[in-house]
Amino acid sequence: MKFTVLGATGFIGRNLLAFLQREGHEVWAPARNDEAIFARPLGHVFYCIGLTADFRSRPFDTVRAHVGVLADILERADFDSFLYMSSTRVYEKSETATEASLLVVDPQDPSELYNLTKLAGESLCRCCGRGDVKIARLSNVIGPDAGSQNFIFDLIRKALKGRIVLQSNVDSSKDYIGIEEVVKLLMRIAVSGKETIYNVANGINLRHGEIVDYLARLTGATVESSPEASLQKFPLISIQRIQKEFGFISTPVLDKLPDLISKYTK
Repeated sequence: MKFTVLGATGFIGRNLLAFLQREGHEVWAPARNDEAIFARPLGHVFYCIGLTADFRSRPFDTVRAHVGVLADILERADFDSFLYMSSTRVYEKSETATEASLLVVDPQDPSELYNLTKLAGESLCRCCGRGDVKIARLSNVIGPDAGSQNFIFDLIRKALKGRIVLQSNVDSSKDYIGIEEVVKLLMRIAVSGKETIYNVANGINLRHGEIVDYLARLTGATVESSPEASLQKFPLISIQRIQKEFGFISTPVLDKLPDLISKYTK
């Protein structure tokens, strides 16, 4: 099969590219602003272009990545299927986290630019009039990514230095899923997914306290946390759709930490 990975230099994109190549597929990863994407058939497209931790300092780039570039490709490119990478962050203020949940966002809050632009991208995918355009709402994906500024990677770096200072409440919790599971699910969704939107998550919320305690046991690091730190809790993300359609089975995320630590120390 033929695949095109847009945004292949990012964490999700480069792991997806490597997985597809290992599977023996024909894969193209065009460079940024490569006009050739409008001049050749792209096959199954994965749209992995986006910003994460740095979206607050790069608002214009965030809008371009999540909406502007997307609009050009949906309007002009030749593809068999198209899968847009969104995020389960969009459930942050919602009471439930199913693909059909009512979503709550506040455009007056600058920190919600990420969610607003992801949802604008989702809406464009659904309204563009193109066939076989789907959306994957990704949970917090973990895997070897030494340059990441995301939560678990930051904790691992601190643990290896001998001291973890937790800035959030120990009872804060989020859903985490391994990159190995993610790339397999994304390929199946792109090729054979029957729905428009899929949660790509583990379906289990892991407490921050559990993560730092385990990292401390693995590395011998000390742990400090502020009793006044803010509590951050997300609703439990529904994975019934990927369970029913693809037979997905949740895996313990803590079991992945020893391997991640070993990769950081090499």
